[in-house]
Amino acid sequence: MFSGVQVLAGRLTADNVAMASPPPQLSSLHPFETLTPDQVLDALDSVGLRGDGRLTALSSYENRVYQVQLEDGSAVVTKFYRPGRWSDAQIQEEHDFSGELADAEVPAVGPMLLVGASLHHFGGFAFSVSPRRGGRGPELDDAEVLEWIGRFLARFHSVGARCAFVHRPALNLQTFGEASRDWLLDNERVPLDVQARWAEVSRQALDRVGKHDSLMPESPGSREGAIRLLRLHGDCHPGNILWTPTDVPAAKGPGPHFVDLDDARTGPAVQDMWMLLSGDRQQRQRQLGALVDGYEQFRAFDRRELALIEPLRTLRLIHYSAWLARRWADPIFPINFPWFGSSDYWKGQIQMLEDQCEVMDEVPLVV
Repeated sequence: MFSGVQVLAGRLTADNVAMASPPPQLSSLHPFETLTPDQVLDALDSVGLRGDGRLTALSSYENRVYQVQLEDGSAVVTKFYRPGRWSDAQIQEEHDFSGELADAEVPAVGPMLLVGASLHHFGGFAFSVSPRRGGRGPELDDAEVLEWIGRFLARFHSVGARCAFVHRPALNLQTFGEASRDWLLDNERVPLDVQARWAEVSRQALDRVGKHDSLMPESPGSREGAIRLLRLHGDCHPGNILWTPTDVPAAKGPGPHFVDLDDARTGPAVQDMWMLLSGDRQQRQRQLGALVDGYEQFRAFDRRELALIEPLRTLRLIHYSAWLARRWADPIFPINFPWFGSSDYWKGQIQMLEDQCEVMDEVPLVV
């Protein structure tokens, strides 16, 4: 899901997050503590894949993901889903979307069909298995790379626009903003000495987000003149795009391929663009122009969505804090996010939300 402090794509970095002691551990037991290497291998064996005993844990906080070497010399990637996060119907909907993308020859890595299914269960966990795909991070300062990504995003969204998700939620003010803010306050995760100020500033920020009809929970995306909402990747940051150089043969060909549709949701197309932008306004303007140039070779882009970039960034900022707090009982979180939770952390969040309020009042980027 999220990738450390790079989650806010150019705004939230290790340099502007206050280092702090973690909040108290909420629980000494977590379901993922029971997921042993033997259980991973037994799960694969249950779907007809024989591992040779070599497992490599891959970077993932939301789920547990392993690269597994098989006895036949090949390798697969298996994902064990966080219990209680998605229902089987919601996971299957993601898998079906991946299948649609594959049928349309859009390079998104999806799960394999094994014993007639893509979603499996073993030892109390839901899991899936995907082919291993190599690659490196994209060079986002290269306009040609951005155009290429834009073309593939347009093809991705063309498939996403064919129909709507039935089970997976939308990305809007309520699901990412209000629900996250309410949970943090109701569960007293913001220290008392900064709680009132954070509550006030987060409310001011969300009030500005609420001025955009397309981010409201009851927004009828099909009404005449409305910004169209569609099925998205949802978490399209650079870490979820693998780039295959043109001089390296690959099963999916050179260029970008998308991984990890775990956060696929319904929302505006620009959600899959803004996390690829970084730097000052001029740099982001240039990057966005290259993305849209590539995008519009395959699909029209509604310029009104540019006004949603900073509101979407604001929603992600608040959602990210709630995500960390909700996951704190998972032992991997205190280890990897030791700076989270103190008064200094929340003072930093207050400053960023104040900055977001100012930016949301400015003229949006244009292309």
